[in-house]
Amino acid sequence: MLPEAQDGEETTVFAAAAASVQVQVEPVGRWFEAFVKRRSRNVSASFQELEEEEESSEESEDEELQLEEHPLLRTLDPKDWKNQDHYAVLGLPHLRYKATQKQIKAAHKAIVLKHHPDKRKAAGEQIVEGDNDYFTCITKAIEVLSDPVKRRAFDSVDPTFDNAVPSKGEGKENFFQVFAPVFERNARWSSKKLVPSLGSLDSTFEDVDNFYSFWYNFDSWREFSYLDEEEKEKAECRDERRWIEKQNRASRAQRKKEEMNRIRTLVDTAYSCDPRIKKFKEEEKARKESEKKAKAEAKKREQEERERVRQAELEAARLAKEKEEEEAKQAAQQAKKEKDIQKKAIKKERQKLRTTCKTWNYFSDNEADSVKMMEEVEKLCDRLELTSLQSLNEILASASKDDSKAAVDKQVQEVNAQLQREKEAEVLARQAARGAEQASGGGGGGGKGWNEEDLQLLIKAVNLFPAGTNARWEVIANYMNLHSTSGMKRTAKDVINKAKNLQRLDPVQKDEINKKAFEKFKKEHTSVAPSIDNAMPSERFDASASEGSAAPWTTEEQKLLEQALKTYPVSTPERWEKIAAAVPGRNKKDCMKRYKELVEMVKAKKAAQEQVAGKNKK
Repeated sequence: MLPEAQDGEETTVFAAAAASVQVQVEPVGRWFEAFVKRRSRNVSASFQELEEEEESSEESEDEELQLEEHPLLRTLDPKDWKNQDHYAVLGLPHLRYKATQKQIKAAHKAIVLKHHPDKRKAAGEQIVEGDNDYFTCITKAIEVLSDPVKRRAFDSVDPTFDNAVPSKGEGKENFFQVFAPVFERNARWSSKKLVPSLGSLDSTFEDVDNFYSFWYNFDSWREFSYLDEEEKEKAECRDERRWIEKQNRASRAQRKKEEMNRIRTLVDTAYSCDPRIKKFKEEEKARKESEKKAKAEAKKREQEERERVRQAELEAARLAKEKEEEEAKQAAQQAKKEKDIQKKAIKKERQKLRTTCKTWNYFSDNEADSVKMMEEVEKLCDRLELTSLQSLNEILASASKDDSKAAVDKQVQEVNAQLQREKEAEVLARQAARGAEQASGGGGGGGKGWNEEDLQLLIKAVNLFPAGTNARWEVIANYMNLHSTSGMKRTAKDVINKAKNLQRLDPVQKDEINKKAFEKFKKEHTSVAPSIDNAMPSERFDASASEGSAAPWTTEEQKLLEQALKTYPVSTPERWEKIAAAVPGRNKKDCMKRYKELVEMVKAKKAAQEQVAGKNKK
């Protein structure tokens, strides 16, 4: 493209440019050789020119290579060539493992031209014959360094390499200045080319973690075959060669282990001294504490929320309960009010019925018939409901004496008939229960009949040997077999079955059995003349009657009272009237007073025992 005209100038076209023509050119000579190389390597001409420039620059570097001749080269012992520094022998101590093969060859060429025996001999220098000349050291040096395997083995035991590991004291003061060169120095042994750097104080956690992960899993190519003490080529036989190989492998493995321990010690020391690790741990600790605190706060809020919900539920339940109780209370009050109204109405109707019947002299002029009719009227008052009483009173209010008597007699007959039906139903129920008991094997006795005496003895034994007694039912069976007059031998199974049947009996039958037992007890003890006991009461009590009693309680009276208390439990209606009737010569008030005195004596005895036990503990 033509350049534009500058200011004050003009562009003039003299002729048109000719069209381009493609010409086939065949390379010849060195150009053909270059063409073949480019085609085989699939590169352009510019890339080859760049390579040629690099080769020329390397050649110029080789020409500019400066050798540092070994000051003690002439004094080296050819027999001790294995302990010599091959790089120093060739004059490359400043390059060492970084020296290229071209540099090594150039150095060898330069040093051979100077120290070859023929050169020195021509110069008039005396030459040692054979391999005893120091030139052998130069030959061994180029032999080792020109072979990649041997050079690698020699580089692994480089005598100038510093294997030292800094101490913790050195690393804590200037961590990066102390450990950075050490890791850079040991990075040459890594099988991987990309070795992460130590970094700085501002390095991220990922970089630091990557660095220590690399070094904790460090893969070293360093091997120690150069230090083999024995050479298997010198072995005289196969067995000796194998033994030498075994010894060499063992020594290499030991040195490799020591090398890996050295690297691990270096990494551990650096990790313990690294200020970034401490910072990361503090940050991690602070993060965990903050998470823990946040979790605790969240848990606290959750608990508070649950507690709030629970309190709300409790409050709602309390309000609902109070509302329910209030409604129940109002309903109870209403029911009580209605019941009181009904009771008053019933009482009024009953009184009205009694008054009406009394006005008519109970519909008879005979006193005996009047008394009998009075009893029948009382029965009507007890049995009839409010509506029936009202209907009867309405009839009596408007009817004559005869009609009133007929109405009362009719009502009495209906009530008596109803009572008779109830009594018959009760008798039938008892007979059915007894039939079922007999069908089940005579009350579980294995076909053995149970009379009233055996039942009373069983009840006494069950009370005498309560639950918790060892082998309780066997003991009860033995007790019955010893004291029974029927001669029937009872087993533990018979006793258990009968006890279960007694538990299933209706309350009326239980009351009859208890009543019969009490009557038997009373009959046995009433034949004994009552005597005043001034010494000791029953075994259950430790004192006599309290002060202020009208008459002291005798032993027989005490036993009768105890038996009556057992016979008539708390749920018995009109209990104290029945207990007073069971103790001759004592009324209801005396029995209740005696019972209270006995309860107070038992409480006083327990309190005294507890006081004594407390003093003993102190």
